[in-house]
This record gives sequence, structure tokens and C-alpha cells, in this order.
Amino acid sequence: MATIPTASEAGVNGGRQEAGWVTRMSSRDGTGIEYQELKFAIHRKLIDRINLEALSSLAGERARAEIRAAVAKLVEEERTPLSLSEKERVIEEVLDEVFGLGPLEPLLRDSSISDILVTTPRLVYVERGGKLYRTSVEFKDNNHLLRIIEKVVARVGRRVDESSPLVDARLPDGSRVNAAIPPVAVDGPLLSIRRFGRDLLQGEDLVAKLALTDGMLELLKACVRARLNIIISGGTGSGKTTLLNVLSGYIPENERIVTIEDAAELRLRQTHVARLETRPANIEGSGAIRIRDLVINALRMRPDRIIVGEVRSEEALDMLQAMNTGHDGSLTTIHSNTPRDGVARLEVMVGMGNANMSARAIRQQVTSAVDVMVQVSRFSDGSRKMTHITELVGLEGEQVTMQDIFLFEKSGVSENGKVLGRFRATGVRPRFYDKLRASGINLPTSLFQTIVEVTA
Repeated sequence: MATIPTASEAGVNGGRQEAGWVTRMSSRDGTGIEYQELKFAIHRKLIDRINLEALSSLAGERARAEIRAAVAKLVEEERTPLSLSEKERVIEEVLDEVFGLGPLEPLLRDSSISDILVTTPRLVYVERGGKLYRTSVEFKDNNHLLRIIEKVVARVGRRVDESSPLVDARLPDGSRVNAAIPPVAVDGPLLSIRRFGRDLLQGEDLVAKLALTDGMLELLKACVRARLNIIISGGTGSGKTTLLNVLSGYIPENERIVTIEDAAELRLRQTHVARLETRPANIEGSGAIRIRDLVINALRMRPDRIIVGEVRSEEALDMLQAMNTGHDGSLTTIHSNTPRDGVARLEVMVGMGNANMSARAIRQQVTSAVDVMVQVSRFSDGSRKMTHITELVGLEGEQVTMQDIFLFEKSGVSENGKVLGRFRATGVRPRFYDKLRASGINLPTSLFQTIVEVTA
């Protein structure tokens, strides 16, 4: 079994703090427990001594300054000998407990971290560059972790308790949060945060990262501008939402866009964007608003384009019907391992929406609605690559006919673990090429003959 390196093994300074990583202050027994107790003792004294309600009426910076002064005074009163840097760290961490998300704050400030995964109060992992590393960040205990989870979900009007132990929420910066607490979480609360970069990636950034080639990007730009319906498929963490954001950026500014998501993650650059988000059931088990409800409602909002963050159930039928009835140029994502698997999943999901439809009728819906399937994958070195751009041609008998336009072919792994391979055009000119030309988009036929090697 592969071991996950610690922060120090990943080249992170094991000192006090560097690049957003937090290292544990050593105590006499080497566990850091004494330090945690000291920090929480100061936190408790702070709550006892000051009027937090009065401070809440002050401006953010002024309130923080008032709290900092009070914490500094409490630290000076402590008998535990601390150096100046240790005192400063205690002050900052107590401020994070009051104003932020406690031990998670330094990780949230590190823009190179894409995922924060809290498995137990003592086991916190992060993903950087597509790989997992264990950090030295710790919570005091399960109750401390649970308080942080409650603070996260309270910000967006959600709740988490024994009657509702699962929650999806989002932070103000757009990061997606998933939490599970007992009884469904066996060993204590679990927290996962999927973060998105502060700076939106452009298509050219993906080319620079060798996620696709210039030719593939040019083709996808043309498909969006010519209002072809595109489905992005891939596994968890493969970059589907990132690519969806990139492709949506090529929608003309003068079009009305309606986005539909479970947790609002998309950040479109256009002005005329109407954003819709699902809502879970209330404590009585009613009032839930599902993706399907929002798709149906979106059709009444005069959209030029509909973008669904992810299709995973019976809403697939409504999405396909929207694509077939004048809302062409729509975009969405699904989970699947290949374009062929993605089509099969669509068939299953449409069947969930209307069990009376025959298999052939469902396939006709899929092939008439979807023009292009784009497959993205995450590889062993943490890189994400576009492995297929595939056209749905139509039905041949009972079989959906598909043809690959671009492929990524993996050839091996270099000595330093980097995935090697090549992006290859299959030489097939897609049937929608005439539709691109009718839209005033002229791509050179040489585009469909290119080969680009990916080397170490």
C-alpha cells in the first residue's frame, strides 16, 4: 500500500509555519496536547471576560483588534513559558477560533491546496498538485471538530445534527463542503472541503498544464460558439467543473445563461447569469428542491443556455428534452469512466425519469440531444488530461454510434513518475463540421490530423 507523505516529507519547513502549513508546537511529551489545552483555556477565558455580542456590532477590523488585545493580555497572564513566536501563534490561532474555522484557517489561506480532508481530529490531509499529504494540523477532539462543522454549515443556513447527519454546503469563496457526523460517521465527524482557485483558469492555462492541446481547445471553443450540446464526463476530482467553467467562458456575452447546481460552484464571467441552487428538506422532511425541479423551472426563465453542474438522476430526461427543444448550446457533467459509459449512464438516468420509455426511444433522445462527449481523467501523477473528444453520430439499429475525434494515449510513466503519452487526432472530420461552418466558424482540416507528444 502506498504511504502518504507528511508535510515535512513534501518539502515543507518543519518550523513554526510556512506557505500556509501549520506545524504542531512540541510539548514535553511530544504530542502537542499541552499546547492544545493552553489554547482552549485561553479561548474559554476570553469568552468569560468579553462581551462578544457587543463586539459583533463593531466593524470587522476593529472587532478583531479588540479581540487581539484581549487575547494578548490573557497570554501574558499565563504561567506557561512561551517564546515571542509561540505567543504570537497562540494569539493567531485563538483569533481563528473566534472569527474563522479554527485549525483550518491556515490551510484555507494556502492557494496551492485543492482539497482538505479531515478523517479524525488528529488526521488531516490535503491535496496539492493532485497528490495527498498528511499535515500536522489537529483539532482538540471530536467536539471541537463538530463545532467547526456547525460553524461552516450555519453560514449558509444549513444544519447538521443526529436527525440530519449529512450536509453539503459551500464557503463564501465558493469552496464545496461535505460533512458527515455520527451516527452515519462511525469514528467521529468527517469533513471534506473541495477548494477552487482564486484565479479562474483559462483554456490557455489548461493547454500549458498539458491537459489538452491547442487544437482540442480550438475545436471546443468552436463547439460552444456554434451552440452544440456538450456533456463533460469523468471521475471524482478529474476536473469536470474546472473544464465546465472554462467552456462556459466562450458563451457570448449577449446570451442569457441559467446555471443549476447542488452547491453553487460555477463562476461565470458573463454579466447575464441567473444562478439556481438546490435546497435540502427541512426538519419535517419537506420543502426539498431538486435539480429536476430547477431544470423545469429554468425553462420558464427564457434562457439562451442552460448549464447544469452535474446530472446524476431523473433530471437527465428534462435536460435532454431542453436540449432538443430550442435550448441548444447547453452544458453539463456526469460521472463516468469513458464516453460510452457516459451514454449508458444517461440511458439509465432517463429511464429513472420515465420508466415507460423503451430503450430505443431513450437512445433516440440521447443521440438527438447530445452532440459531443468530452472525457477527462486524473492520472497517477496527479495530472488531469482530456482523454476523449467524441461525437455522437446517431443510432445504427439498437446501438448508439460514436466516433472519437481526439484521444490521449498513455504510453508509460517516466522515472520521476510523470505520465507519458500523446494527444492524437484520429483523422476523422466530425459530422458537425458543417454546422460549425454554417455558424461562420472555419477550422482548418489539418486540425484533425495533429499529434502532440507528452514527455517528462
